[in-house]
Amino acid sequence: MGLRPGDVVLVGAEASVQFSGDRALTFRIIRVDTRVTYDGWVWLEGYVLGPAGNALQRRRIFVRQDGLRTVLINPGPRTAGRA
Repeated sequence: MGLRPGDVVLVGAEASVQFSGDRALTFRIIRVDTRVTYDGWVWLEGYVLGPAGNALQRRRIFVRQDGLRTVLINPGPRTAGRA
Protein backbone atom coordinates (compact mmCIF):
# COMPACT_ATOMS: atom_id res chain seq x y z
CA MET A 1 0.00 0.00 0.00
CA GLY A 2 1.49 3.33 -1.04
CA LEU A 3 0.37 5.81 1.59
CA ARG A 4 -0.26 9.38 0.46
CA PRO A 5 -1.53 12.60 2.01
CA GLY A 6 -5.32 12.59 1.88
CA ASP A 7 -5.63 8.83 2.44
CA VAL A 8 -7.94 7.77 5.26
CA VAL A 9 -6.97 4.61 7.15
CA LEU A 10 -8.28 2.57 10.05
CA VAL A 11 -5.57 2.22 12.69
CA GLY A 12 -6.19 -0.79 14.92
CA ALA A 13 -4.32 -3.53 16.77
CA GLU A 14 -2.86 -4.87 13.50
CA ALA A 15 -1.03 -1.55 13.06
CA SER A 16 0.17 -1.31 16.69
CA VAL A 17 -0.94 -2.75 20.04
CA GLN A 18 -1.48 0.78 21.36
CA PHE A 19 -4.50 1.07 19.03
CA SER A 20 -6.26 -2.16 20.05
CA GLY A 21 -9.91 -2.43 21.02
CA ASP A 22 -11.69 0.84 21.72
CA ARG A 23 -8.42 2.72 21.11
CA ALA A 24 -8.65 2.12 17.34
CA LEU A 25 -9.04 5.26 15.27
CA THR A 26 -9.81 6.57 11.82
CA PHE A 27 -6.92 8.69 10.58
CA ARG A 28 -6.56 11.12 7.65
CA ILE A 29 -2.92 11.26 6.56
CA ILE A 30 -1.41 14.69 5.90
CA ARG A 31 2.26 13.64 5.81
CA VAL A 32 4.21 10.40 5.44
CA ASP A 33 7.69 10.61 6.97
CA THR A 34 10.23 9.24 4.48
CA ARG A 35 12.99 8.56 7.02
CA VAL A 36 14.09 4.94 7.29
CA THR A 37 12.68 3.13 10.35
CA TYR A 38 12.20 -0.51 11.31
CA ASP A 39 11.24 -2.66 8.33
CA GLY A 40 7.52 -2.28 7.62
CA TRP A 41 6.95 0.56 10.09
CA VAL A 42 6.21 4.19 9.23
CA TRP A 43 5.67 7.55 10.94
CA LEU A 44 2.43 9.25 9.87
CA GLU A 45 1.18 12.72 10.64
CA GLY A 46 -2.50 13.53 10.33
CA TYR A 47 -5.86 13.96 11.97
CA VAL A 48 -7.98 11.59 14.04
CA LEU A 49 -11.46 11.69 12.48
CA GLY A 50 -14.78 11.61 14.30
CA PRO A 51 -17.84 9.60 13.20
CA ALA A 52 -18.95 12.43 10.89
CA GLY A 53 -15.50 12.60 9.26
CA ASN A 54 -14.52 15.81 11.04
CA ALA A 55 -10.98 16.31 12.33
CA LEU A 56 -10.84 15.92 16.12
CA GLN A 57 -7.13 15.90 16.92
CA ARG A 58 -3.82 16.25 15.09
CA ARG A 59 -1.38 13.41 15.87
CA ARG A 60 1.86 11.79 14.82
CA ILE A 61 1.78 7.99 14.99
CA PHE A 62 4.26 5.13 14.44
CA VAL A 63 2.55 2.09 12.92
CA ARG A 64 3.02 -1.07 10.87
CA GLN A 65 2.09 -0.13 7.33
CA ASP A 66 0.68 -3.61 6.56
CA GLY A 67 -1.67 -3.30 9.56
CA LEU A 68 -3.48 -0.25 8.17
CA ARG A 69 -6.83 -0.62 6.42
CA THR A 70 -8.00 1.90 3.82
CA VAL A 71 -11.34 3.56 4.58
CA LEU A 72 -13.58 4.97 1.88
CA ILE A 73 -15.23 8.19 3.02
CA ASN A 74 -18.55 9.15 1.45
CA PRO A 75 -18.31 12.87 0.61
CA GLY A 76 -22.06 13.24 1.13
CA PRO A 77 -24.82 14.27 -1.25
CA ARG A 78 -24.04 16.74 -3.99
CA THR A 79 -26.31 19.65 -4.66
CA ALA A 80 -27.13 20.88 -8.12
CA GLY A 81 -25.56 24.19 -9.05
CA ARG A 82 -27.46 27.14 -10.44
CA ALA A 83 -27.46 27.64 -14.21
